[in-house]
Amino acid sequence: MILTKLLFIVLIIVCVLFYILYIWDFALVLLIVMIALPIIMFITTYITKKNISVEFAVKDKTAVKSKDFPVQLVVTNKSIFPIGKAEARIEYYNTFSNEISSFDLFLPIQPRNSQRVTFQLNSKFCGNIKIKTLFLNIYDPLRIFKFTTASNIHTEVTIMPEGHDIGGIVHYSDRVNEESDLFSEHRPGDDPSEVFDLREYNAGDKLNRIHWKLSSKKDDFIVKDYSLPIDVPCMLFLDLNCNKASSLALPVFDTLIETFLSISQFLLDNERCHSAVFFNASQSQFSEYSITSPTDLAAAVKALISSVDENHFCQNPETYFTDNAPLSFASFTYITSAFNEKLLDSIDEEIEADFKNAVIVIDNVEKLSSIGGGYSSLNVIPVVVGRISASIKDIDI
Repeated sequence: MILTKLLFIVLIIVCVLFYILYIWDFALVLLIVMIALPIIMFITTYITKKNISVEFAVKDKTAVKSKDFPVQLVVTNKSIFPIGKAEARIEYYNTFSNEISSFDLFLPIQPRNSQRVTFQLNSKFCGNIKIKTLFLNIYDPLRIFKFTTASNIHTEVTIMPEGHDIGGIVHYSDRVNEESDLFSEHRPGDDPSEVFDLREYNAGDKLNRIHWKLSSKKDDFIVKDYSLPIDVPCMLFLDLNCNKASSLALPVFDTLIETFLSISQFLLDNERCHSAVFFNASQSQFSEYSITSPTDLAAAVKALISSVDENHFCQNPETYFTDNAPLSFASFTYITSAFNEKLLDSIDEEIEADFKNAVIVIDNVEKLSSIGGGYSSLNVIPVVVGRISASIKDIDI
């Protein structure tokens, strides 16, 4: 571009000399044209800059890990002047990581039209992918002038985590929400407020479960199976404390969230409604979600990913435990990547639950030896990054 300007200056000087040496009208016209041309280029390109708008178009704000998703850069030119060359620099990064990537897009911009440039991105890890423009440079047709516009135009795409199969046992408890109307669709229970099924009488069935009116019509004893309540006080507490400066921060965060998702899916597969608690940095408070279906879980996971700020700030979990004491559950599972013996002692001693688990995400196998048990009622389960299924094989919930 500098070379183009120098050449144009040389041409103007040549035209001046040509005008001095020759008195023809053509020499004067040529000089006027050469002087006016850059002025016209400057004015038209500046007008075009003021009439250009830029935005991102993303069809779906969520995407799947390790799969390409399309993003469109939409440049709208409302002026009557075309731009033969435009250059946009795009920057993107995962909010769980410090790594920033960028690339350039080159495109012409037609007058009174919108240009759409589609590019593909993907992420190996879950999280929020922030995409923004650092600049859009536009050039006049002679490449003499450059104008910069559309800095910090941005959008976000949520990369959803993947669930993993885990092994364990879901225990049924007498601690139920008596006002709930959530019952098992597959197992009978002892709640007389809801009839699960009707069947023929078997030896040993209680007489008070016989449906006398129906039995008189069938000339055989018909017994009522009562329903099994599944609205049990069961909590998954996700501690999002993580060392952002570590090179493994992104894999650790990815495993942390997928561990939470996998345990929650395991509970839903076994008809166990539960709640999920995590610190919402965007709201500066702990958020609690009731999860009774896959739809609830998907909404909670999306809110979880969106709640993490770029500083990775997370309130101390003890604040929640203190503010909501006394805590009593059928099962309580604490999921974290920050091993804190004092906090685990507090959970072991102060939280009342039939089953208590502490799932600790670690970044390498060597740390397994440093995470031990020794707790009276707390089961500690280390999870190595990327090995969720292999690590969680015998959880009791």
